[in-house]
Parts: sequence; structure tokens; C-alpha cells
Amino acid sequence: METQKGKKSSGGSGKRRMGGGKLPMPQGPKQQFVVNILNAVLIFLVIATVYSLVADRAEKVEEVPLSTLAQNINEGTVRSIAVEGGELSITYTDETKKKSKKEVESSLSETLANYGVTAEKLAPVNLEIKAPSGFGYWALNLLPFLLPIILIVLFFWLISRQVKGAGMQAFTFGQSKARMIDPNDKNQRVMFKDVAGVKEAKEELVEIVDFLKNPKKFLDIGARIPKGVLLVGAPGTGKTMLARAVAGEAGVPFFIISGSEFVEMFVGVGASRVRDLFMMAKKSAPAIIFVDEIDAVGRVRGAGLGGGNDEREQTLNQILVEMDGFEPNEKVIVVAATNRPDVLDPALLRPGRFDRRVTLDLPDINDREAILNIHATKKPLGPDVVLRVVAERTPGFSGADLGSLMNEGAILAAREDRKEITQYDLIRSIEKVMLGPERKSHLLSKKEKEVTAYHEAGHALIASVLPDADPVHKISIISRGHAAGYTLKLPLEERRMQTRKVFLDDIAVSLGGYVTELALFGDLTTGPSSDLQVAAALARDMVTKYGMSEVLGPVAFESGGRVIGGRVLADREYSEAMSKAIDDEVSRIITDARHRAEEVITTHRKALDAIARELVDKETIERAEFEQLLVLNGIKPKKIEEEMLG
Repeated sequence: METQKGKKSSGGSGKRRMGGGKLPMPQGPKQQFVVNILNAVLIFLVIATVYSLVADRAEKVEEVPLSTLAQNINEGTVRSIAVEGGELSITYTDETKKKSKKEVESSLSETLANYGVTAEKLAPVNLEIKAPSGFGYWALNLLPFLLPIILIVLFFWLISRQVKGAGMQAFTFGQSKARMIDPNDKNQRVMFKDVAGVKEAKEELVEIVDFLKNPKKFLDIGARIPKGVLLVGAPGTGKTMLARAVAGEAGVPFFIISGSEFVEMFVGVGASRVRDLFMMAKKSAPAIIFVDEIDAVGRVRGAGLGGGNDEREQTLNQILVEMDGFEPNEKVIVVAATNRPDVLDPALLRPGRFDRRVTLDLPDINDREAILNIHATKKPLGPDVVLRVVAERTPGFSGADLGSLMNEGAILAAREDRKEITQYDLIRSIEKVMLGPERKSHLLSKKEKEVTAYHEAGHALIASVLPDADPVHKISIISRGHAAGYTLKLPLEERRMQTRKVFLDDIAVSLGGYVTELALFGDLTTGPSSDLQVAAALARDMVTKYGMSEVLGPVAFESGGRVIGGRVLADREYSEAMSKAIDDEVSRIITDARHRAEEVITTHRKALDAIARELVDKETIERAEFEQLLVLNGIKPKKIEEEMLG
């Protein structure tokens, strides 16, 4: 159970440090060698097994001596004899088949005559002479000798092929893995018109495009264009899209690589890849190199942040030299993106390298509407769709969030076999992107449903009564994600700065569920856990980061820190006594907010009961219906108050 304001937080990423000592040799080629040997042995065994099975299943023919054959001919029981070299195939009158052998040098008639067979006795026997020739004969005789030789040759061919592949891989190990986007490829080409919002960032990058198109006018006047542009912004704000738009507008090759692709376990490989990347870009100049997540390789050297090692530092040194070192390069501009500029090495940010920093903020309402229009280009929208309303209900959404929202709306429409996306689809998609899908299988008992309804009603009522809290747009006790229910609050207008009064009211609203459960049921559930975390974090930030404490004064006790496990661990620069004073002040702020919430719940108990009953019956209350309940219970919604004052 939690309140939602449509705000998102961004965090950096860290990398673990590799251990020292000797690096282990790669085991791939050795293992492949063993696999090849086993494969050869296995093939040989299979062939031998098949041959033995075929040989065993062959029909066994009795072999008789020539004396017996001569006796049978004299008795008249032999019908035909087939002669094939020294082999005799005998067929008797009763269809019995036998075989015999004779000397190859002598003929059959001479051999039988020596055994007493006269010409008259031999005349009824059909004699057939077969010449030992043909492919089958030679294959049958030579295969037992050739097969082992063929297997040995095949085995050594596989080994030589593998060694050749390993050698080629060793030669290409230090080459760059950058992907190049051809400026003539219209399918992958991105222009400034394809990137909505970020107007100031576009204006900064227009100079880069102008230099790549017309470098002479800058060089004639003695101007030096920035060699590096650092795009800074929260995840999903369009840093990569904007970099591609610069290359698209300029019509130059665009090389894309991630910062993590430079670093390998072998020392020197990253530096070699950097040299190769810049060499490729110089050959294609004018060109743009885009390094995504540059903080993976550009962190402060020697600080131990992110597990730095010699290989990463050598790679960073090579980047510094290539950008502004012994060999100044012209017409090659490096664009990098990161959401953690605070961890980058100062040498990387000095003039001559990344000397221009472009900040991409989260889009405002007008930018959000423009972004939604771009994502809706190839989607069939219904006549009731108003993207302005969607933009109003998505403060704090990034461009990627808005793209996901439109995609979820299309998925919902397709799931229900409709050909157009309706406004209801987009409104449902907002909640799905914020909180996750509905958990329809998560059924609450009657008691749990009542507790959840009062919990969310407490949030909504306090947000409606306190003057600096954001108005409520929707209340629901339908489970989404990890929340059993939620209260959606959205500001009346876009705010770039937060005031102390707004923070205090937000803390009181966060405690609304906790206070309501304790006051009405005399007990607590696990529902307010996330609300308490939000309230405590906000109160601590007011004291330690924003200097909003009346007791401790305008002092910022925390100036940042390192990210470990997704949490920011601040560097303490104050004493234990000051730490206790901070804890006391945080506790006081939360206690005061709790008293304010209790006062609202006590004063407007009838409104609380009415909202909770409506939630139990309908499970979801939209803004218009919620404001009617407030008016019926003597509370003027914020919008009505503003209209009266206006």
C-alpha cells in the first residue's frame, strides 16, 4: 500500500574489483582439443559397431571342400556354380546354397576333372564366370584399409582448423568491437525531428552538426570545436537517440560502443581496442564515436570506486591520449553518455576532452505530449484519445517510460481483439508502467479489504485537506505489483523545485495509512512499511541534504557518496553528537507529521468512512467521484478552491 506521485529515481552502477595475482590461462582451446579426440574415437566406435552388426546379420553360407562338390556333381544334385576368382558359389537343386574355393591359376573344369568329374556329369550344371571388378568389389576390399586412414586425416584436419581459428582470434583480440551505422542507411537513420523534447540539448548539439557539415568556417576564424560532448541524464531520457540524431543530421558514420566492451581480463587489450576504434574513425572522418555508459571505464583513478584495476586505468589513459594527446585528431567527435557524472575522472572532463556537458532532464508536460505523438505515429488511435490528458497524468515519466506506456496500450487493445487504441487503454497503461500489472489472483479477505480501504482512504483524505499536498486523481484497492492498494496523486502544475511545506505535507500523507490503521483498528499491518520508508528518507533528506531543519540550520551534512548494492552510502563528515542531533530532528519531523495526520483523520471522520465504504463497494474511485464525496462531507477540493480564489 503506497502513494504514487509519478516520480522516479535514477541510480548509478558499480563494478566489482578483480583479484590480483596471475591471470588464469584460457581453457577453451585445450578443452576443444580433448573434445575433438573424443569425437574421433566416438565416430570410430560407431562405425565399428555398425560394421559388426551388419556382418553378424549377413546370411551364413556353409563352405564345402572340392571333393564334396565333385561327389555332389556326380550325384546330379548341383544345379549351378558361380565362379568369382577363387570363390565358388554353389546352388543345389533343392535351392540350398553353399560355397567352396579353388586355385585361382587353374580352371574349374580342370580342377573338377582331377577329382573324377567327367564332362558328361558336368554338362547339366550351369557354370557362370564372374569377373572380379567394379566399385563395390574394390570398395569392399579396400575399405578396411582406407577407413582408419580417412579417420586419422579427418582428425588432424579438425585440429588444424581449430588451431587456425584460435590463431586468428588471437590476432583480432585487440580489435575494436564498435558497430558502425552507415549514414546512407535510412532504416537506422535518426534525425532531430525524431527526438521530441530536450530543446536545450538539441541547441547545444546543433553546433556539432554545423561543424561536421561546414568545418571550414569555424577553422578560418580560429575556433576550435569541442572534441568531446558528455550527455548527462537519468536513464531513459534519450541520450543514445540524441547522439544518433547528431550523426543523422550531419550525415557522417556513427560508431557505437559500450564502455564495458573496452575492459578485458588481459592487460593492454582495452588500450589496443581504443587505438583501433580511433583509427577506424579517423579513416572515416568526419565521424562520431559514441561511448555509452562511459562511467564503466572512466571512473576516478586510484579511488577504488567500482573496483578499478590496472587494465581499466590503462584503457582510460589511452582514451585521454586519443582525445587530446600527442596526436590531435580533427573531424572526429566523441559523444559519451552516463547517468553518473560525479564518478568520472577529472582528466576526462577537462577542456580539450569532454569540455561540453549537455544535461537531459525529464520531459515536462509539453515535451511528454510531443514524445507521445512520436510513439503514436504507427499506432491506430481511437477518436476518444487525448494525448494531452495522458501527458498530464505522467509527471516524472522519461521518454522510455512513455514509449513503454504506448506499447502497453497497444498490447491491451490487441489482447481484447480491437483494432484501435482507446483512451481507457492508455490510462490503464499508466498504472501498469508505474506499479505493474493487476494481480487478479491476489484476493483479499473481507477484513483485509476493509483495512486496505481505510488505509488508502487515509492517504487520500489527508492529501485533500493539507494545503500543499498534491490532489488525488485515483484511489484503488486492486493489487498491483507489491502494493495491495494505491493512491495516485498528481500535481496541479509542473514543479522544478520543491518547498519545505510540500515536503512536510508529503510526509504527513505518507503516514496517513499508518495513522488510520492505528486509530480505527487499534493494530498495525505490514501495509504501511513502504510508506514509512518513504517518510523517513524524505525527512532525513530535509535535514542532511536540503538544510530545511529549523534546529540544525542551513547545513548540508551529506554531499554525495558511493553506490553499493543499489544504495547510496554517504560519507560522514560530522561527529557522533551531530549524528544523534540529526536522528532527533528526523524523529521530530515525523512525529509532527503524524500529529497533523491524526488531526485530519479525527476532524473528518465522516468523510473517511464515506470514502472507505465507496472503495469497498467499487474498489476504484476516480477523481470526479472522489471530489463529489469530499463536497458532500464539507471539504472543498483544491481545484474548486483555486477557481473561487481566481
